[in-house]
Amino acid sequence: MAYRLEICVDSLESARRAEEAGADRLELCADLLVGGTSPSPFFIRQVMQNVHIPVNVLLRPRFGDFCFTDSEKQVLLDEIDFCRDCGANAVVIGALTPDGDLDEAFLQECMQHAGTMHKTLHRCFDVCRDASAALEQAVALGFDTILTSGQAAVASDGIALLRALHEQAAGRIHLLAGSGVNAGNIETIGRETGIRQFHLSGKHTEPGPMRYRREGVPMGLPMASEFERQYTDPQAVRAARTALDILAAMD
Repeated sequence: MAYRLEICVDSLESARRAEEAGADRLELCADLLVGGTSPSPFFIRQVMQNVHIPVNVLLRPRFGDFCFTDSEKQVLLDEIDFCRDCGANAVVIGALTPDGDLDEAFLQECMQHAGTMHKTLHRCFDVCRDASAALEQAVALGFDTILTSGQAAVASDGIALLRALHEQAAGRIHLLAGSGVNAGNIETIGRETGIRQFHLSGKHTEPGPMRYRREGVPMGLPMASEFERQYTDPQAVRAARTALDILAAMD
């Protein structure tokens, strides 16, 4: 498996920056501030028309847990159909039962809708009940990749489980290390786990263009300023690219 750098983006500006700075692939989402939700179909088309690297699309109907209602599941299936028809490289999907296992029946349906697209199991894996069992379920379902922090808040704290999962996978499915990944820890995570794919947003905060600012009237999360924006930092991506290339050269 070749070394790969995937950058998670929620704007065309970030997508372009990530590509120019050396990303191999994008994960496209909305609302990175809450961990990512499904992006607009118009946004998906916009990004795919303006970048030249593979685009994977995160599909998650809302913020919160991964136990979805019937109506949310139908939306997810429709979104998978759209991504398949518009030529996305992959869908990034997942769902859990109330008991914390993969929702196999629903995910089987998702796989049928996805057809020949690549399929990544998203970080619902990191809050499932049994990571080892879920990996075997993911293999049986036909997922190509699992995005995971090793069931830790950040991947650098999940190294022991990431190593065990990589050994268990034995080439049957790829692990994509994500959450808190950066240029400073890619080499350590890769060397200690054997994982060759890394996922990060590399975002930083920039001031918005508003000169008139009415303070104290939040439109959403009270801790988030309405007058700042988060975009991919090309320097962070370039540094991660360099770190990954160094790791690959050591192989």
